[in-house]
Amino acid sequence: MSDRVVLAYSGGLDTSVGIGWIGEATGAEVIAVAVDVGQGGENLETIRQRALACGAVEAYVADAREEFATEYCMPALAANALYMDRYPLVSALSRPVIVRHLVAAAREFGAGTVAHGCTGKGNDQVRFEVSITSLAPDLACLAPVRDLALTRAAAIDYAEKRNLPIETTKSSPFSVDQNVWGRAVETGFLEDIWNGPTKDVYTYTDDPAFPPVEDEVILRFERGVPVAIDGRPVTPLEAIQEMNRRAGAQGIGRIDMVEDRLVGIKSREVYEAPGAMALLEAHRELEAVTVERELARFKRTVGQRWAELVYDGMWFSPLKRALDAFIATTQEHVGGEIRMTLHGGVAAVTGRRSSTSLYDFNLATYDEGDTFDQSQARGFIELYGMQSKLAAAREAASRG
Repeated sequence: MSDRVVLAYSGGLDTSVGIGWIGEATGAEVIAVAVDVGQGGENLETIRQRALACGAVEAYVADAREEFATEYCMPALAANALYMDRYPLVSALSRPVIVRHLVAAAREFGAGTVAHGCTGKGNDQVRFEVSITSLAPDLACLAPVRDLALTRAAAIDYAEKRNLPIETTKSSPFSVDQNVWGRAVETGFLEDIWNGPTKDVYTYTDDPAFPPVEDEVILRFERGVPVAIDGRPVTPLEAIQEMNRRAGAQGIGRIDMVEDRLVGIKSREVYEAPGAMALLEAHRELEAVTVERELARFKRTVGQRWAELVYDGMWFSPLKRALDAFIATTQEHVGGEIRMTLHGGVAAVTGRRSSTSLYDFNLATYDEGDTFDQSQARGFIELYGMQSKLAAAREAASRG
């Protein structure tokens, strides 16, 4: 092992203790890397100083918010990506961008190993390590919690004995991961799948049972990307942030599910993704009026496979790149405006308009001005149903 290790640093107990723990177990110097993907919370300079106080020889902070929103969240939006038709890939999307910065730091500081704080029973260990080996196959991977027996009890004891600047208790109720695309909560009493979430589970969303007055929003898209809200130009990051605020105030985007993990177990997860879920609904509806039927049908299959690949840690795989290319072509005409009403946990589309729409009012209307030639329907049905008619006749003949 090289005498330097780059550690994905969150500022929490495990990764703070992991700095010294790795050093004592391997003899290596530790470089702590914190990546801002819009998780909020503590100031990143505070986190950087904590890493140095815990023994890191270098501490590096990367602002990846715009990068994450544009290069990771927007492709997920284009794919309408929902794992198991429900989960908008909150944590899964952030891991490859974090890994990019870890690998860059390893190159900059001459490290031969990249470490992360994942356990041996979760998805994230796979996402981190497969991404690391995809980008830098020469780098080794290390997981202190999994590989060096860093248990929570041991971490607390280690921190207390060395007076590390960590404020924690042995009874922290949840494990939380969050970024601008959403928030993931697990463990604690949520592991009993009969228990309902309590109010303290949620921070991104307000109670949908007591909503404020309904909020109408108009989203404008170009090539599948939100570019304006209520007429005001926005970047992808700004679009997500504003929809997080507005949809979150209405309690939109709460998800409570039992999820099939990559490692083979089922896990109860609670998610909050107000901006993501509202944007996904708007994007799907705009595609409904701008994407041709057979292309839309096939894209749904591609989008599902895309979500599975990303969930399974295969962001940098050849198949994922090929699906990206296909999805990009489907977004060529996905432009226009969607009007939504946000209220009481629901993001309801109430209006659509697009210069590239395939919706033809004169063909669709049943009123005056109808240009649809209904006389053609009889022949269409005859041809469309011919194979079924022939098969039915054969079955009748075989029965005698």
